[in-house]
Amino acid sequence: MTSSTSSGLRWRAIAGVILAFALLGAACGDSGGDDTAAETAAPDVTDAPPADDGDGGDDMAMPGEGVSVSMARANWDTGYFQAAVYKALLEELGYTVSDPSQAELGPATFYPALAEREYDFWVNGWFPIHDEFLVGELPDGSLVGDVVSKIGEEIPAGGLQGFMVDKATAEANGITTLDDIGNDPAVAALFDTDGNGKADLAGCNDGWGCQVVINDTITQNGWEDTIEQKSGEYAALWTDTVARYERGEPVLAYTWTPSAYITQLVPGTDTVWLAVQNPVQVGAAALPADQCPSQPCEMGFVAADIHVVAHNDFLSENPSAKVLFEQVTIPVIDVALQNVRMGEGENTQPDIDRHAQEWIAANQATVDAWLDAARAAS
Repeated sequence: MTSSTSSGLRWRAIAGVILAFALLGAACGDSGGDDTAAETAAPDVTDAPPADDGDGGDDMAMPGEGVSVSMARANWDTGYFQAAVYKALLEELGYTVSDPSQAELGPATFYPALAEREYDFWVNGWFPIHDEFLVGELPDGSLVGDVVSKIGEEIPAGGLQGFMVDKATAEANGITTLDDIGNDPAVAALFDTDGNGKADLAGCNDGWGCQVVINDTITQNGWEDTIEQKSGEYAALWTDTVARYERGEPVLAYTWTPSAYITQLVPGTDTVWLAVQNPVQVGAAALPADQCPSQPCEMGFVAADIHVVAHNDFLSENPSAKVLFEQVTIPVIDVALQNVRMGEGENTQPDIDRHAQEWIAANQATVDAWLDAARAAS
């Protein structure tokens, strides 16, 4: 790849992230987080405030000293960055935090494990799509939601999600809604990759909330004979989707923001979002018609609030951690920009930890206020 080509791809990715942020702003309104937001998730570390060299550290309260914390993270890489940020902040308070990369789980596994206190928290709760996991029954007859809580406003209305199709196929066949595919076997066959006549929709991993919503959407609309969700490892499904698009083949996929995914297939340029006329989750997004031709744009999913979810006992035992969780917010564009960096090869755990430290340095004044409040709660 030439340097000019590489540069072009990077600017395309950045433009896609800016577009993603604009989409979320249009869909969700102003979350009020911009006053404390970083300009970027990838600051020039030469301009960042210097790291604490330890001077004065003896006078700083360490409410977490001697406390070990068990942390999990979700098995989608668009949430790795947030996990690294929270881990680093807890360590600033003196907590010893387990490596979340060693406890990477889907929500169907995580929530009951959290309720049984196998873990203390994660930062990857997507609501309302994870509400179903809170009503899971425990062995004693109680519910998961009786003993765990979502807390704070990590990324309010930060998870825009839905169905997209390549723009060329959509325009050539008059496709503006998922109904146009589900209700017409001839159109559905355009997206058939395994020869069974059904449209293959690149979907979600087993145990993800979106997998359930997609299957419920298919069932609710009677599309069992025309659309099937392809579940599996999402990253592999998405890679295959992009490869088929680049070969000029029709593609149909679920995706979400914040992520780098829509920098690869940009809504309005490469793809369009599809509305759903009879959605399982009701909530239209205020997207422009060039990105979602059917207006209003009923995505089939409500834009998710992303929260920390913690065991109630952990919160009561650790008031400093609780206050920290209540305060931290991470702008969605910062997450998306970091995801682009991962997509460009900065994707090892040391890379992700470095991204988190750079983000903290770029937001040091705000972070210090969070930490001071957390220390005061001890």
